[in-house]
Amino acid sequence: MKRILPCLAALALGIFTPPAFAQSALDPIGDLIQESLQDPATTAEDLTPDWALQASLYHGGAPGVGGRDSLGCPTVAMRTAAIDRKLVPRRTLLFIKETVGLPMPDGSTHDGYWYASDVGGAIKGSRIDLFTGSGRSSMAPLMKLNMKTLTVARAGAFEGCPQAGLRIAAR
Repeated sequence: MKRILPCLAALALGIFTPPAFAQSALDPIGDLIQESLQDPATTAEDLTPDWALQASLYHGGAPGVGGRDSLGCPTVAMRTAAIDRKLVPRRTLLFIKETVGLPMPDGSTHDGYWYASDVGGAIKGSRIDLFTGSGRSSMAPLMKLNMKTLTVARAGAFEGCPQAGLRIAAR
């Protein structure tokens, strides 16, 4: 108890400063991605495209779309991507340069990082399906990318689910 009280006091006084990479409680994978990409060798500028994939969009509430991806993890708006696992392995951290700067659900801007954790019956070959969030209106920020070919780079790999301590391994 003696150790807990000083910690609580520090928090109450605002002494605790969150890490610089923290983005938002609404974007847990974004926080983990930023933490893992502190190594200069894995920055977006150093990534070369691995795939040119035709984009489509999906949202929660669409027929057949549940709240979990094919790994059993909760889908995360503007982070979860469905891929053909014969082309792009599941658990691949992806960088999609065309999504950099798009609005995120929490009001911040997208850093371009997604994770390949979902699959779909219509996602075959050079396709990628980007999860936009809940309801059809969540697709609006990405509508300009629908049916366009996107530049996709492998940025690393992850284990587990974002909310359960995602660990990213360098490329």
